[in-house]
Parts: sequence; C-alpha cells; structure tokens
Amino acid sequence: MSDEKPTRRDILRPLHLLGIALGCGIFAMVVTLVSTGAFTARVNSAIADGSYDGLTPVALGLVVGGGAFIATLLILAMLILAVDPADVTKTIDRPVLYDAEPDEDSGTDKPARPASS
Repeated sequence: MSDEKPTRRDILRPLHLLGIALGCGIFAMVVTLVSTGAFTARVNSAIADGSYDGLTPVALGLVVGGGAFIATLLILAMLILAVDPADVTKTIDRPVLYDAEPDEDSGTDKPARPASS
C-alpha cells in the first residue's frame, strides 16, 4: 500500500454527492408543494379549519423530498461503484461503444471491395 495522503478533492467527493442528492430532494419537495397547492389560500384555510383530510401538503412534501434524497443518494452510490478507478485517469480517443480495433500486426487485411461495373 502506498502512504499517499488523500487530496482535498478526494476528501470532499462524498460531500459533493450529498449536495447533489440534497438538491434533488429539495427540488422534489418544492414540486410537490406547488402541485398540491400548499401556497394557496383555499388549502391553508381548510387546514386551519380542520376540514382537510389526509396528509398536509407540507408533510407530503417532506416525505417526497426525503424519498427523493435517499433514492438519489443510492443511485449515485451504485453508479460510483460501477466505475473502475484506473479508468478514470485514462484518456478516451475513440467512441466507447464501438468494437475493439484489431491489432495492426495481426496480419488480417480488410476484405477487398468488389469492382464496380
């Protein structure tokens, strides 16, 4: 094992992932609040009167935002596990999804094109 100290970038990488997941959770919560009408007078007066049945829009927004935070965090963690650390520093100079190119010294030639008449 090497005695290299991790760089500041390596240390802060998990914090970046938490920030991305938090942003996704807040976005999902705001969309839920807007779509349930949490900022309208009709819903707020119904909650104040006690005639509103079910989960309040704020509680629903917190549940949806928390679920989106956890789901995003799990998805990002699984995607990071799929990356080989040795491949991160390699440069890619050809399309990734193409087949591997044959070696030049293998002696295989391309088939000749038929002559056009």
